[in-house]
Amino acid sequence: MEVGASPLSIRVVTDGRAGIENQALGLAEAVARLTPASVDVRRVRWRPVFDWLPADLKTPAMLDPASDAPFPADGEPWPELWIAAGRASLPLSLQARKRSGGKTVVVQVQDPRLDPSRFDLVVAPAHDGLTGANVVSITGSPHRITPDRLAEAAPAFAAGIEPLPRPRVAVLIGGRSRAFDLTGAHGAGLADQIGRAVRDAGGSVLTTFSRRTPPEARKVMAERLALLPGQVWDGTGPNPLFAFLHFADHILVTEDSANMAAEAASTGKPVHVLPMVALKPPGKFARLRADLAAREAARPFDGRLETWTYAPLAETDRAARAVLEAMKRG
Repeated sequence: MEVGASPLSIRVVTDGRAGIENQALGLAEAVARLTPASVDVRRVRWRPVFDWLPADLKTPAMLDPASDAPFPADGEPWPELWIAAGRASLPLSLQARKRSGGKTVVVQVQDPRLDPSRFDLVVAPAHDGLTGANVVSITGSPHRITPDRLAEAAPAFAAGIEPLPRPRVAVLIGGRSRAFDLTGAHGAGLADQIGRAVRDAGGSVLTTFSRRTPPEARKVMAERLALLPGQVWDGTGPNPLFAFLHFADHILVTEDSANMAAEAASTGKPVHVLPMVALKPPGKFARLRADLAAREAARPFDGRLETWTYAPLAETDRAARAVLEAMKRG
């Protein structure tokens, strides 16, 4: 398929969860930075009675009535590019490739747990180990963070952040998952270790928590980190994450989220990985940490705010170039 002079039409399809949607939307926006494009977002979910069915047995009639229509109505053109992420999108991506009659290039983000040849392109984290002729492996996952986007978010929060003493340390706390936990006791230990490092450096903290952060850990960490100069976002009002990343001199991120680590490494600032309570062998998370370490982007947090430099990760942009190359090949 040839990418023409008119704006490229891109449809993003996900279940609407922020962590999933940001991956597909981040890739779409990266494509749009390379060529004029319009981006249309569709959010879908399956009725619970049908959700257990294999992808090949699902039809759009089984979607929850609150879902957006994933396919064009009769007489409407198909999008030239379809970018989807998450399990809910898989049946629709498979059908879009067939129904469009070759008019739509279908890109699936993340490991689909299906034969990747069933899609035109799969953009998957390298730490998942997926391979194939049409698989683009990247460090981490696609995301929406760019220097321009961070700079755009900064002015709204500048008055409260710019006066803070440097180094400013962004502290991004995740939570419980299948692989990791964050107990109250462990959270207290992390907060104390962070506090000592920040006090020794004469700096300040910019702290955010995930929706997955257990309440006990969130409470004890917020209380202890609030004793330092800085800000602890309580989850109300506009999200300051992008401004925190813009103004930070260091970024501390818990090891449970591949997304947070990859996003942090896109800033070019030192990324310190905070340990959590392991519930099972780290597997892919260990592979991601090794990849980031090999790129000199991230190091385990050892209680010191050591400074180093590296080339910011631009994996979302690399994936976007691969998408356009795939479209040109048809």
